[in-house]
Formats: sequence, C-alpha cells, structure tokens
Amino acid sequence: MTVDEMKIHGRHYRTIWVAADGWSVEVIDQTKLPFAFETKLLASADEAAEAIKAMIVRGAPLIGATGAYGLCMALRVDASDEALERAYDMLVKTRPTAINLKWALDEMMASVRNQPKDRRVAAAYARAAQLCDDDVATNEAIGRQGLTLIEAIAGKKKSTVNVLTHCNAGWLACVDWGTALAPIYMAHDKGIPIHVWVDETRPRNQGGSLTAYELGAHGVKHSIIADNAGGHYMQHGDVDMCIVGTDRTTASGDVANKIGTYLKALAAHDNGVPFYVALPSSTIDWTIADGMKQIEIEERSGREITHVQGRTAAGEVLTVELTAPGSPARNPAFDVTPARLVTGLITERGIVAATRDGLLKVFPERAR
Repeated sequence: MTVDEMKIHGRHYRTIWVAADGWSVEVIDQTKLPFAFETKLLASADEAAEAIKAMIVRGAPLIGATGAYGLCMALRVDASDEALERAYDMLVKTRPTAINLKWALDEMMASVRNQPKDRRVAAAYARAAQLCDDDVATNEAIGRQGLTLIEAIAGKKKSTVNVLTHCNAGWLACVDWGTALAPIYMAHDKGIPIHVWVDETRPRNQGGSLTAYELGAHGVKHSIIADNAGGHYMQHGDVDMCIVGTDRTTASGDVANKIGTYLKALAAHDNGVPFYVALPSSTIDWTIADGMKQIEIEERSGREITHVQGRTAAGEVLTVELTAPGSPARNPAFDVTPARLVTGLITERGIVAATRDGLLKVFPERAR
C-alpha cells in the first residue's frame, strides 16, 4: 500500500497542506466529522492556535505540524526575534500535554533563529514541509513494525484478528497514515482478516466519530463499542491485542493518552491481552521519567461532558445537553498508563520494551 491510497471520496488527502496562495494552510475540520467533510483555511498564527485549541485539528503529530505552520505565518507578518518568541509562546501553550507541539516548535526555532530576517520565512516554510514529510515516513515505518505483530497473531489464530483501540490514532491524528492504525491499514491491505473494536472515547467521541469514519472509508471491518465494554470483550476472548497512540511518552516508558486508556491497560493486563502503544520518536519526552508526577494533564471544559453533538433523523446536526442541568463536570483530557502495563512500544525503529533501556536500544543517541 502507498500513502496515496489514504483517500476520502476517491481523493488523497493529507490532514494539512499549503493552500493555493503558497503561504496559508488548509486543514480538515475535524469538528465537522463524521457528518460532513469540510476543510478550513488558516491564514495566521492566531488562527492556527485557535484551530489547535478548538480541536479543529487534533492528535499529537498533527498539532505539531499545525504549530509549525502557525510559526511560519507569524514570521510573514513580522520576522523579528521578538515576534518569533511571541508566536512560539502563544502556540506552545495551546495544548500542554502533547509533547509533539513543543518538539515541532523547537525544531522550527532551531531552523530560523540564526537566519537573517529576510530568509526566515522561506527557511520556516521549508522546515515545516519537511516536518510533515518526515511524519508521513515515520508513521509508515511504525505501520511496518506493528504489522509484524498482527501477522504473528494471524499466523497462530488462522481467523480474524480482533484489535481494540482507544481514541483516534489514525491518519486524522497525523499528517498521513497514523500511528496505532497504520499497522491495521497495512494488515487489511495485505489481505489479513482483521476487525477493530472502536472505543467511542467519551467525551468528544473521537473513536466513534473519527476512527470509525476513517476505518469505514478504507474498508476495514470495525464495531463501535461503549468505553466500558472493552473489558467484557477481553474476558470473553474477543480481543487479541490492543494498540493505542500516545501524546507524550516518558524516558522510562510511561504513556499519556486520551482519558480512559489507563483503564483499558488494566483490563488488558488482567486478561493477558497484549497492550501496545504506537508512537513516533517525537512523542518521547526524554526530560522526564515519572509520568504520573511530571506530565501536565490538560483540563478541558466541562461542557464537553455535559453536551454532545449529534445528527437528527432529518439530517440536522445539533448540540444537546445530556446531564442534569446545573451539575458541575470535570474533564481531564488524558491519563497516564504506567510502563509496567505496556507490553511494548511500537516505534519507527522497532518494537521495544517500555523501559529506558528498551528505548535507548533503538535511540542510542539519547543515552547522554
């Protein structure tokens, strides 16, 4: 399978691309999915920041790419050192948990800081484009690594391989391919019978809306399940493996992912189901070791808990209240799964143990 096969309505899309004017960017508006496929033009750093905060774009790698282009657009207005720092500070604060955003912005700063002002814009756009291309190549490599796990199960089972995933870690979360879903796409296209249990992933339903949308568009068999149903299917032998993504991974192998991931890992551990985390190296935060103590967990609006968007029988998309009026709600966006519950980390360089030694085995340059 080639990257060009990731299509919507017969047309290949990345999730972010430079618009026809050569400097603004277009993105897929993920707040409109799954009921409408629309794109949105971002023409300033402020608009890029708002797209990240409002989850028009989401998923750690895509957030990083959007932040990178946001910095590009800021430099078009003012290429001074002061403006560069202001844009960096604004963008890096939009989503605090995912490390890819800071990583991408740091890469951009390193590429343009020492450039003369009249060369900064061109240097920034070139580096942002390279970051996007690198993301595609990295996720394709993750897919090839993870495919070996699915092939091993298929070889033993001789029947459909059932994979459970949480949230959305497909191509909609990245520039293309995806992390956790890349091995699934490759297995499907290789003719391996595969079925995906798709957690709905409350409160924003990224599983039921985004993962199911892209799996369906690619022809992968799947079933949407309530977030609390995964353990039941594991108890009955209906889950062969779990693959999830991550927004930040510590140097010791702890992983922060969408809220509810920790509970899936506990259920998998109790039932002997392999629990894998797929991640690009840009998601590893080498500066921290204790995910519980050191990863900042984003707290989002309680309205995401109390209200939900849906479509009526007449085709109208509405937001309705779900909960007792006036009741307060808390909404942590992520939780941390300790390394001891992770069977392995699927990286672009190989599948390794969720330990510092495991990570350093494939990223030896980080030993210092």
